[in-house]
Amino acid sequence: MSPADAAPAVDYASGVETLRWILLGVTILIGLALLVLILVGWRRRVRKHGGLPELPVVPELVDVAGFPGKYVATTVAGDPYDRIAASGLAFRGNALVRVHPTGVLIERTGERDVWIPRDEIVGVDRATWTIDRVVEEDGLQLIRWRLGGREVDTYLRMDSPRELDAALKGLEVDHA
Repeated sequence: MSPADAAPAVDYASGVETLRWILLGVTILIGLALLVLILVGWRRRVRKHGGLPELPVVPELVDVAGFPGKYVATTVAGDPYDRIAASGLAFRGNALVRVHPTGVLIERTGERDVWIPRDEIVGVDRATWTIDRVVEEDGLQLIRWRLGGREVDTYLRMDSPRELDAALKGLEVDHA
């Protein structure tokens, strides 16, 4: 058999290279579509809770001891899946919780402080889970309070939960 009679060589390398570019393009398009969906969902959530007023103004307080921990989330009362994304309550992070006779101050790293006036507190309880956090039984502190007449639940994960429990009980919350 002469070389002229042999089957022509197939260049598979160019076909593989083309397939790689196509797969890269499809992956980028899927990634962009997911980012758009995330953005649309987040904006919808912000609009849903957009009727909430701004957080109460933090009053001048005498410095009281703080309890370190994490701010986990604020949700619609009784619905731990419905995170409130408006009014500066969207993101979790490190926090220092100060219990004062006139209310509870949550100082959050990188975010606005949250002041919960004593007369707006509906109750204090413990929880095991919320929107993106599951912990041991009763591992979260839950403060139910009114924000603009609407009840919300704020979840905290404290370094020393018993100490915060004692301080919150000392607050003697009125259940008006």
